[in-house]
Amino acid sequence: MPAYKDEERGTWYASFYYTDWMGNRKLKKKRGFKTQREAKEFERDFLNKEQRDVDITFEMLVEEYFKDLETRLKKTTIENKKNIFETKITPYFKKLKINQINATSVRMWQNEMLKTDYAPTYIKTIHNQLSAILNYAVKFYNLPSNPCRITGSIGKKNADSMQIWTLEEYKKVIACEDKPAAFIALEILFWCGLREGELLALTPADVTDEKKLKITKSLARVKGEEIISTPKTPKSIRDVSMPDFLYNEIKDYISRIYGIQPTDRLFYFTKGYIKKEIERCSALAGVKRIRTHDLRHSHASLLIEMGYNIFLISERLGHEKVDTTMNIYGHLYPNKQQALASDLDKINYTEINNISQNNTEN
Repeated sequence: MPAYKDEERGTWYASFYYTDWMGNRKLKKKRGFKTQREAKEFERDFLNKEQRDVDITFEMLVEEYFKDLETRLKKTTIENKKNIFETKITPYFKKLKINQINATSVRMWQNEMLKTDYAPTYIKTIHNQLSAILNYAVKFYNLPSNPCRITGSIGKKNADSMQIWTLEEYKKVIACEDKPAAFIALEILFWCGLREGELLALTPADVTDEKKLKITKSLARVKGEEIISTPKTPKSIRDVSMPDFLYNEIKDYISRIYGIQPTDRLFYFTKGYIKKEIERCSALAGVKRIRTHDLRHSHASLLIEMGYNIFLISERLGHEKVDTTMNIYGHLYPNKQQALASDLDKINYTEINNISQNNTEN
């Protein structure tokens, strides 16, 4: 495993042959190493990677992992995952070979995560990413087992509680919104339960004559670049029916935008702008501040209060599985149990009275 000195640049480089996954013999050359040792380490890691060997370093595994994911996931999803690895996972494990990552090292990393002020749900997300790449190593790099299975997970799948606005609270807040674009955006979020990205990707063509919003895309910002992609899941592609008043508000808003084309976006502000408007108007209204995403929760809560079943609500929100909807909002349904019991009481009482009356008549 030789390394070579680049006399002109004063650095070292690696140059060697390897056989790729198709059986082709290829030359690999990489320059710019400060020491001979670094050049040799690169060659060793590269060959281990090609051989799918557990001797590969975690840092190299991450590189290969994302090369694989780039053909399977959306760019926005990839960038979100990369950010988690770059800031919260790779710095802790990068120099370890993957077969050196054991339950003890994972446990110590978990303790570091638990010392942070991250939300429990976010800690759960971070841990899931580590577990996912180690599962990948088990499948494709002959890692005997995933140490995360021994340590168990950390964090929480669901937040302890969600903040919502009741209809009365929302009415107070929206009465304070005097900016046309923000007004319409908040109206859509509250009355239709869209995700922020789905809202920001809307165009006039998405507002149909049948008074529906066609949700076929989502907007996200990746490294300062705005990207329009498909929604979060296949079920997120849906038509959302609107009440008449909201349809009329949106059409009036569109009519006031000079020169707008069918495929132009309705809103050109950012998610941060919506957040600031919520903060401003809730302060003016004297109503508790909530997150933008909580308007989606508020919409679901309103539908539950109105008596709609979980399956219809799941379809309207664009959840992939009804289980997702139940996990998020199931705790709101016990409030309906007493009403249900009372209705059964009424039915039973009515039936008893009918039988009694029939007996008396006979």
